[in-house]
Amino acid sequence: MRQFSTYAARSSALAARRLAPSALAGAAVVSSSRLATKGAMPVAPIATRGGAATAGFARCYSTEAPAEKHEFKAETKKLLHIVAHSLYSQREVFVRELISNSSDALEKLRHLQATSQDVSTEAPLEVNISVDKEAKTITFCDSGIGMTADELKDNLGTIARSGSKAYIEKMQDGADTKDMANTIVGQFGVGFYSAFMVGDKITVYTRSATPGSAGYCWESDGLGSYTLSKAEDVPVGTKIVISVKDDAKEFLGEDKLQEVIKKYSNFVGFPISVNGEKVNTVEALWTKDKSSITDEDHENFYQFVSGAWDKPMYNLVYKADGPISIRSILYAPTRSPEAMGFERVKPGVSLYSRKVLIMPNAPGLLPEWLRFIQGVVDSEDLPLNLSRELLQNGPVIMRLKSIITSRIIKWLQEESKRDVEKYDEFYKVFASFIKEGTCQDTANQKEISKLLRFETSGKEAGKLISLDEYVESMPSEQEHIYYFCTPNRKVGVESPYYAPFKQHGTEVLFLHHALDEFVMGRLQ
Repeated sequence: MRQFSTYAARSSALAARRLAPSALAGAAVVSSSRLATKGAMPVAPIATRGGAATAGFARCYSTEAPAEKHEFKAETKKLLHIVAHSLYSQREVFVRELISNSSDALEKLRHLQATSQDVSTEAPLEVNISVDKEAKTITFCDSGIGMTADELKDNLGTIARSGSKAYIEKMQDGADTKDMANTIVGQFGVGFYSAFMVGDKITVYTRSATPGSAGYCWESDGLGSYTLSKAEDVPVGTKIVISVKDDAKEFLGEDKLQEVIKKYSNFVGFPISVNGEKVNTVEALWTKDKSSITDEDHENFYQFVSGAWDKPMYNLVYKADGPISIRSILYAPTRSPEAMGFERVKPGVSLYSRKVLIMPNAPGLLPEWLRFIQGVVDSEDLPLNLSRELLQNGPVIMRLKSIITSRIIKWLQEESKRDVEKYDEFYKVFASFIKEGTCQDTANQKEISKLLRFETSGKEAGKLISLDEYVESMPSEQEHIYYFCTPNRKVGVESPYYAPFKQHGTEVLFLHHALDEFVMGRLQ
């Protein structure tokens, strides 16, 4: 590569530099679980308070048979205490965990129905949540696969045993097992016990979808033992009743529950209702076929995930199955989030696993310079920790970051060629981010440099060209790229330092941004 050298004398206002075009040539693209969940009973409006129907359960299930008392099989009371009180950083995640359990139960039942296996239920596949402020209870109810007495003992009576994981292993020989496994969230078998963060007693009513199964009632205060008894008139599925602690009354508010559901479980593949009102109304667009997504869909989804009111300038639906499973939808905004001089914004891309939020505004998923990109990345291969709130750093995460970053750069390069004028408008808004990436992201520097645009003496004011375009228009005898760092085009054109270039008909780039000289220095 030719050495970077000074061509003309410098002044405090402007300078001339030469950049070898070979520096721009070529570049390589840098490129859970929960317990085997329980099914549930439908919610029906049973009372009217203040003119509005409230949801509840029309029937209390009879437990006339004597309850059997059992000690938890796992390990110790201390382990249960850790799972219920120390594993999760925020108590609100109990909602995510129980909904994910219900989703798994519904997915298992759907799998049985799809494979023509005999099941004794025709209830709609849905999750219903009801709140009773007077009784201080929150009830999660799903119409999923339910549990037998043995499954209750194994899945709820044994801490850190994943019924979902065991179910998948049991079905290994099925032709569609892989598809089903991709929709099952549970892996660790501890999510159910998160309910003890907000409840001092948990009661579970369940009946298996296997024909002829009896209904059961499981109950525990989380102190090391549980009771199990038969229950009459229990429909297929699972109902979990949480007796809420005094210091967790905030979760008895419908608005609070809806807020948490929309945050973590908004894209679960089954309807979720709170006191009869459906909550998850936005589709997981990244799971749909690209051709089926309309511009209106993109606009609505972009505004949902970003909290912005502008329209996205560009959108990308990107899917890959190897070496890492990736389902993503990404947006480039119309306006810069830092345009008004506010503080540095958080990353705009959130991380999901099987449509369940793992990390909002995920730091480390993309390099800092791409923080303006909005959207969702979903991967079933994420190396999660036990609480599923943190990523375990390692080669998988680094590979995911490399793949997504390279694809975004390629996407922006494609857009710059598809519509030059539109990309020029985009560049004027986000130039500082791209220049930041050129300076800091050394692994992708050459590819990022193809996104740079500059004014030139060879075109009228306001017209931008890329460095590649400059090189292509150079005379054969010209060996360097010439540029002036100048406050504006007028100062550059009138400068005596520009006169020799003008006289010889040599094209010069005009660099106006404070970062430009530093950027060119990094491209030596």
